[in-house]
Amino acid sequence: MSANETNTEAKKRILSGIQPTGTFTLGNYIGAIRNWAKLQDDFECLYMIADLHALTVRQVPAELRAHTREAAAMLLAAGINPAESILFVQSHVPAHTQLNWILCCNSQFGELSRMTQFKDKSAKHPDNVNGGLFTYPALMAADILIYNADLVPVGQDQTQHLELSRTVANRFNNLYSPTFHMPEGYITKEGAKIMSLVDPTKKMSKSDPNVNSFILMNDDKDTIIRKFKRAVTDSDGIVRYDAAEKPGISNLMCIYNIFTGKDMEAIEKEFAGKGYSDFKLAVGEAVADALAPIQGEYARYLADKKYVDEVLKDGAEKASYLANRMMSKVYKKVGLLQI
Repeated sequence: MSANETNTEAKKRILSGIQPTGTFTLGNYIGAIRNWAKLQDDFECLYMIADLHALTVRQVPAELRAHTREAAAMLLAAGINPAESILFVQSHVPAHTQLNWILCCNSQFGELSRMTQFKDKSAKHPDNVNGGLFTYPALMAADILIYNADLVPVGQDQTQHLELSRTVANRFNNLYSPTFHMPEGYITKEGAKIMSLVDPTKKMSKSDPNVNSFILMNDDKDTIIRKFKRAVTDSDGIVRYDAAEKPGISNLMCIYNIFTGKDMEAIEKEFAGKGYSDFKLAVGEAVADALAPIQGEYARYLADKKYVDEVLKDGAEKASYLANRMMSKVYKKVGLLQI
């Protein structure tokens, strides 16, 4: 019995993934990566760099390879410990695509066509509405079900995909006998959604053409402070939390809360009688100071490509051990001859 299986008896298993689309944003860090490091103490964690999912949008091959290694380096720098968690690249575990086909054959056309992300991405990339984009949710279901994950950290925009995973798992279990666990969503209460600094009604995203709308995890201190100084607020001039009426300031207060631990009431008192410029500067400095040590570790890991690749190779071997056992069961149940 492997160490991973022993841990499974004591801890629930979590699977989460992130696409290697270049440097992560502050929203990625607060909403996902920051919490991943914390989850390692209480759960058996598998963290996946989802390079196959990235292919639904045209990629420059050399850049995708570089971004994949950079993503691994940033996750290590942010506290993912390969001695505690399994860190791997999705395409290094072929069982993901093997299960994807089985699940595609057990997913209904109507179910896939109703996926909100399919509609959104089709609108953004009308010249490349490909089959992979359509069957993306089945691959996501395969990512989860191949490891019998108990929990999946999900943002508000991913709950629909998790529901499809549960639907397909239930359908398979009913057809072929119980095989897959029913995964549950794991949603963190704080910092689940960080908004754009330019348009606080939209989620922070690196795809925004305005570079001032997002903070990158490798932005230097001057750049971070400059972007926060330019953040859209309102004409009220009072630092007060009101997500409906003051979305810009409320978004900045959420970010400040994450990095200082001060609640909204304490933040309001701290900046009572002060202008927005003082508050924006304080937010920028808090973020820059928090990211500085991560940036230092990132540079160190990126300079040691051999170590990063060894971590990914080891992670792929551990993940494959778990995934291949599941695929053997699935192939047998659906009637595929195995020699």
